[in-house]
Amino acid sequence: MSALTSLLKKDSPFIFNEEALSQLPILKGTFTTSPILSHFHPPLQTIVETDASDYALGAVLSQVNDAGKNPIAFDSHKLLPAELNYEIHDKELLGIVWALKLWGAFLLALSDSF
Repeated sequence: MSALTSLLKKDSPFIFNEEALSQLPILKGTFTTSPILSHFHPPLQTIVETDASDYALGAVLSQVNDAGKNPIAFDSHKLLPAELNYEIHDKELLGIVWALKLWGAFLLALSDSF
């Protein structure tokens, strides 16, 4: 996907080459296949997963039902310039706090702890 994402950069020249063209079916497949987002159901077991990289945070809110683990919401956050200087363990904690603020209303609706 790097050939396609490089086309999105502000000052990058737009060169649509064979490599970018070959990645289009992969991108289309990603948008048209599972996982499909489900509605939130407070009685179900809820899972919050977070991850941090050098430049961004990511989080997934999921619930477990008879069919397995289904995603409810995904989100990502590009780190601010000051946050880029954080140590990785602080970035991981920042991701947890960010996800709890983001989906706090869902988590407060739970009958059990998550």
